[in-house]
Amino acid sequence: MTAPLHTPALIAKKRDGGVLSDVEIRALIDGAVTGEVPDYQMSALLMAIVWRGLDTRELTTWTRAMIDSGERLRWDDLPGPVIDKHSTGGVGDKVSVCLAPLCAAAGLFVPMMAGRALGHTGGTLDKLETIPGFRTALDPRAFGRVLKRAGFVLAGQSARLAPADRRLYALRDATATVESIPLIASSILSKKVAEGAAGLVMDVKTGSGAFLPSLDRTRALARTLIALGRALGLPVRAVLSGMDQPLGNAIGNAVEVQEAIDVLKGGGPPDLVDLTLRLGAEMLVLGAVARDLRDGTARMARARSSGEGLQRFALGVRLQGGDPRVVDDPKRLPSARHSRVVRAPRAGVVARADAGLLGRAATLLGAGRARQEDRISPGAAILMRAKVGARVAAGDALCTVHFDDPARARAALPQIAAAFRIASRAPAPPPLVVETLGRLR
Repeated sequence: MTAPLHTPALIAKKRDGGVLSDVEIRALIDGAVTGEVPDYQMSALLMAIVWRGLDTRELTTWTRAMIDSGERLRWDDLPGPVIDKHSTGGVGDKVSVCLAPLCAAAGLFVPMMAGRALGHTGGTLDKLETIPGFRTALDPRAFGRVLKRAGFVLAGQSARLAPADRRLYALRDATATVESIPLIASSILSKKVAEGAAGLVMDVKTGSGAFLPSLDRTRALARTLIALGRALGLPVRAVLSGMDQPLGNAIGNAVEVQEAIDVLKGGGPPDLVDLTLRLGAEMLVLGAVARDLRDGTARMARARSSGEGLQRFALGVRLQGGDPRVVDDPKRLPSARHSRVVRAPRAGVVARADAGLLGRAATLLGAGRARQEDRISPGAAILMRAKVGARVAAGDALCTVHFDDPARARAALPQIAAAFRIASRAPAPPPLVVETLGRLR
C-alpha cells in the first residue's frame, strides 16, 4: 500500500451506509491477514456489514480478495469433472460423509473442504475425527494425493487456502455475525474457488434447525450464492432442503459417522438416503456425467448398491490415516458412558420434533460447541426413535440420549422433551426438498 490504512474511517463509512471501493476492500482483507487490521476493528467492520450489507460489486471484490489471500489449487490433470457440495449446516446432517465417496464412485472428483461445529449445527470434521487416526489437516500436496487416488477428500481448510476466511470465520463465530448473507456467501465460495472446484451444489437449509430459519432468507442466500458464483466463474446450483426436524435418526459425531456408513452399505434412514441421492444427482448433472436428474439418481443408486461407494469411503479413510475397520466394526468408534430414554407423555402422533431445540440440546451434551475453544464429546448423541408422523403410545421411546457428563444431561433433557409435541392427528409430512434454484438440464 502507498498510504497508511485508516481503518476507523472505513468502518464508519460502511456503518453509515457507504460503499467501499475495490482498493479499500482489498486493503482491509490484506490487513486482516497480516494483522494490520486487529480483531477488534475487523469485528466492528463485520457488524457494520451485518447491518448494511455489501452490494454486488463489493461482495464480488470482497470474495476475490479472500481467494487471492492464499493459494489456489488446480486440477487440470484429473480425468474427470471436479464438483463439490456444501451445506449451510443442519442438525443430523451427515450427508457429506456418504455423498462424497458415492459421487467419486459415479465418476466425479470431490475436493471437499469441510468445517467444524458452529453453533447448534454439527461439523463434518468433528464427525470424521471420531474415526481413530483420521487426519483432517492436510497440506495441499497431501490433499491432492488423496483426491487423485480416492476420487474424493474430506479435509479442513489449509492455512494456505483463503487464509482471510479462516480469520474472519473465527471472528464471526465469536461476534454474532454468522447470519449475514454476504458474509456467508463469501466464506463458502472463497473456499470452493480456492480448492479448485469447477462447480458447486449448495444444500441450503431452511426451518427451525437452520442458521437462516425463514424461507425468504434461505431463498435470498441461495440467489446470492448463484449470482456470486456466476461473477466468479463458478456454476452454482442450490437445493433448499427442510430442517424443521433432524435429518436421519442420529444427532452427534460418532453416531452420525455410523449412520453414514449404514447408507453406504445400502441401509440408513429414508430421508437421509433420499437427500444424499438427490444432491449427488445434481452434482452429476452439473459435471455433465449424467444427462438429467433421473439418470444422476440411477448412477448414484448403482454406486451404492454395488458397494463401490463403500469401498471408496474405506480407501479415503485409510489414505487420511484413519482405521478403515470402522466400516465393519462400529464398536471402534467412541461411545458415551451413559444413556437415558425420553418417553412420550401421552398417546398420539408426533407432530413436532424441533431440530433447533434438539441441536442446541446436543450442543449442551457436548456434541457441538458453544465457544470456539470448547471440546467435543465424540460419543454424546441423541438417537431419534420417533419422528414427525409416527404414532406412539404413552411411555413409548421418543429418543435415546447418550452422554458422558450427567450435569450436561440434566441441562439438556428438559430442552429435548420440549422439542417433541404429541397431537391427536398426523400433520402434513414436512418436505425434504422445498425447491431448487439454478438452471438444470
